[in-house]
Amino acid sequence: MTNPRTPLASLSDDDLAGFLAEQRSAYAALQSRGLKLDLTRGKPSSAQLDLADDLLRLPSSTKDRAGVDVRNYGGLEGLAELREIFAELLSVEPSQVVAGGNSSLSMMYSTIVDFLLFGGVDSPRPWSQEETVRFICPVPGYDRHFSMLASFGIEMVTVDMHQDGPDMPAVESLVKDDPSIKGIWIVPTYANPSGAVVSQEVAARLAAMPTAAADFTIFWDNAYAFHHLTQEEAKSADILSLCAASGHPNRPIMYASTSKITYAGAGVAVLAASQANVKWYLGHLAMGSIGPDKVNHLRHVEFFRDAEGVRAHMRRHREVIAPKFAAVDEALTTGLDGLEIAQWSHPTGGYFVNLDVLDGTASRVVALAKEAGIALTPAGASYPHGRDPRDRNIRLAPTFPVLDEVRTAMAGVATCVALAAAEKLVADRASGVGAQGDGSTPSAQDASNPATEGASR
Repeated sequence: MTNPRTPLASLSDDDLAGFLAEQRSAYAALQSRGLKLDLTRGKPSSAQLDLADDLLRLPSSTKDRAGVDVRNYGGLEGLAELREIFAELLSVEPSQVVAGGNSSLSMMYSTIVDFLLFGGVDSPRPWSQEETVRFICPVPGYDRHFSMLASFGIEMVTVDMHQDGPDMPAVESLVKDDPSIKGIWIVPTYANPSGAVVSQEVAARLAAMPTAAADFTIFWDNAYAFHHLTQEEAKSADILSLCAASGHPNRPIMYASTSKITYAGAGVAVLAASQANVKWYLGHLAMGSIGPDKVNHLRHVEFFRDAEGVRAHMRRHREVIAPKFAAVDEALTTGLDGLEIAQWSHPTGGYFVNLDVLDGTASRVVALAKEAGIALTPAGASYPHGRDPRDRNIRLAPTFPVLDEVRTAMAGVATCVALAAAEKLVADRASGVGAQGDGSTPSAQDASNPATEGASR
């Protein structure tokens, strides 16, 4: 069906002025509602947390299957039963898994600290002794990855994130001649925020590519591996096996957690890697820990029972949040489709919708939303140092609010996007700047970007 709307940039001056007036009126009405809605972070909703409340009555025992009292010291690598569950879910061996505390982010942080202080298994020296350390950061990406690197003074080099993974020609060109590039962040399944899934082919290239740095490391943050929004479930590429087969067994370190599965503040996190990397990680961990919270490990084992229990639990999550993602798409389509001022992702898993608005207007959209009582993630948060060179990217996080609030908030966001675009187009015409051909509107080349794949055009 042909959309009856005329692209905004194609309107006559008078019609564009009329559209702007309409949007200002709609925005005034939005402000008058006194909203107080928060879509800033991808947090589980109360309804999702309620799904795991049986944890509060567990564990029913104080001993693991070997008869060891989980209340006592020891077991640095984590409870064997829990490691077996995650080994099956992540397609690795139990001996390659370390079960830790409640945060995979903490495990990532300590891994980088160990690289900086001691160097990795394949490092010629500690990273702190290198003149420069750089990481490749696919964008749009996860803001906490970027802020972590920035806190260490690690430089970030960006490449585009496509629907099947990072721009591999760009990645391969960067790593082959520059020994200062020590790592890359990858969210391989339902990436934050684009929803992209790294293909087997891209994963194989990451595993096999020559790198100038002998200790180049893939930080494989599989945070959303089980967070499906449809019955067709994406399967993560087996990066550990691919790297081992390519002669780089120590290249990847994988992370996952139950932060968005059970309790965000009281779940369990895991690290998976080669045997050598596991030994290296535990060797340094032993200097600061006598063991993880094995009571919580046992609690989760009793709750899930096995890997299929995790999968069944995630289907219950899907029932709660899939309608919210549908509401985001419905509101954006209703408010913006056909205007050619915005494009958004249609994720099949994960926690986010990636919204690209007219170049130079993302910050204005976020500010307008804030003034109307709708809190969004800061514009540019999905780029290193929070700087999106085109000021167009906004990450939407619809999981936390209730469904009606998502509908209300996203209708408001659509109004803000339309108002900001109309303001810019009117201002551009007044100053003599062309509405097209200057990078101000979404272009055909954006179709290969996961932020725009399958989006409104």
